[in-house]
Amino acid sequence: MRYCISNIAIELHNSDSETSTVIASLLQLPLSAIKSATCVRRALDARKKSHIHYVCSYEVLLTQALDPLPANCREISQSSLTPICPDIFTHKQNHQTHVIVIGAGPAGLFAALGLAEAGLAVTLLERGKPVETRMRDIGRLRSRGELNVESNICFGEGGAGTYTDGKLYTRIKHPYLRWVLHSFVRFGAKTDILVDAHPHLGTDKLVRIVRNMRQQLLNLGVDYRFETRVDALLLDSGKVRGVRIANGEEINADHIILATGHSARDTFAWLQKSAIRMEAKPFAVGLRAEHPQALINAIQFGEHAQHKYLGAAEYSLTHQHTDPYMGKRGIYSFCMCPGGLILPSPTEVGHMAVNGMSNGKRAGLWANSGVVAQITPEDIARHGIKESPLMGIEFQRELEVATFKAANHQYAAPAMKLNDFISGKASGTLASSRFKPEVIPADLHDLLPHWVAKPLADGLRGFDRKMRGYMTDEANLFGSETRTSSPVRIERNQLMQSVNTEGLYPVGEGAGYAGGIVSAAVDGLKAAAAIIALTKEH
Repeated sequence: MRYCISNIAIELHNSDSETSTVIASLLQLPLSAIKSATCVRRALDARKKSHIHYVCSYEVLLTQALDPLPANCREISQSSLTPICPDIFTHKQNHQTHVIVIGAGPAGLFAALGLAEAGLAVTLLERGKPVETRMRDIGRLRSRGELNVESNICFGEGGAGTYTDGKLYTRIKHPYLRWVLHSFVRFGAKTDILVDAHPHLGTDKLVRIVRNMRQQLLNLGVDYRFETRVDALLLDSGKVRGVRIANGEEINADHIILATGHSARDTFAWLQKSAIRMEAKPFAVGLRAEHPQALINAIQFGEHAQHKYLGAAEYSLTHQHTDPYMGKRGIYSFCMCPGGLILPSPTEVGHMAVNGMSNGKRAGLWANSGVVAQITPEDIARHGIKESPLMGIEFQRELEVATFKAANHQYAAPAMKLNDFISGKASGTLASSRFKPEVIPADLHDLLPHWVAKPLADGLRGFDRKMRGYMTDEANLFGSETRTSSPVRIERNQLMQSVNTEGLYPVGEGAGYAGGIVSAAVDGLKAAAAIIALTKEH
């Protein structure tokens, strides 16, 4: 008999045999009754610094039935760790339907994978370079300040998520979620991601995984093209019939999945000219904070900060700012990267933005996180930008140009001590940092509108009330964090298609329907499933 038992407190140092003893005691069974015990869910509970432990779910195989069942126990027929591919992607289709997928980020890669494994003809078009050569372009940006506008943190195979912490945590609930995680394992991730409550991969691991996914797509016959920017849709009576790429070539297709990511601003511009229905949506902007990782460990883990079973500590913080004139505004940490680096992430000449990343081991000396304020289209209109679907992009650009100027017209980072920002007085001195290519002391209040800067300063004080020690002279803030999510939503219907363009499937972060690697991958699979379902009908 197989059962799943949840909410089991397990000490950090417990061995497998000790854990089995704990489970036997909870079930009031002899140890010999447990044939096997497998952890299927593990979350760190550090709320009480005096007793940091794991809260786990275990699947156990017993020699006898449990009667009655304990409140935290249920009988199961199959392990949740068993990979299951959704049926719609397993049955080969006997047809020649051709689908173009634009963008090789998580949404595009998983859409292409689902379609190709179901037997459809797929062309995958990526404006950037393969992940290996893309790394060299990012290296030149960090070492020499040289920007390649088509190959950078945001553009290239794997999408923007490849150069983050590789977080796989998501709040969405969908049947495809399990298959996405198992697919990452199939392509090289550790099985820990199936168990950890807050799984992550790290940039170094994602590079290998993306490369393995590419090889599988090529094996399935996908026409996989790099350095191929799409510049227009080919339309016929409100229906897509293909695309025109930058060299003028036209490629015909029955369906097009648009998975361009949140930074393809030129793409949004020609979509607007093509009358594709879009709307401005809320997003967030702010700065990126960098603390010594040892300090974050001490705040979060107390006397256990050096425990060998605890890695680099992370945090997730929120604060509600209230202004008598502007109302309430949410402030929150974004894309926290333990033991990581802050990277320059511009995509346009004369603009500057930053983002964070960390490798799988999170072994760096600094922790970084975005500290951002929620922004609405109404805020931007009050700021003086004309209302349009692309008004958020215009606002992002305004901040990035100001950041570039503050960095002495370089792809460097203007920075300020966190405490100086809170006090509103720039000292001109900075804490230690590993940012490359260069850090420029600056007053970050000059970069941001006052209705963003003031709530951020208030939010940082609020963070310190929740994490005493967060406000410190050892921390810097860097400008500017502008690429938290897409400021645009491409409107679509229940069939996953554009509301006014048949055969166009806007998906992922860029289209405004996802907020991370896993949710974007699931969204891409949903579009693939919708296309496969249509082919079955015909």
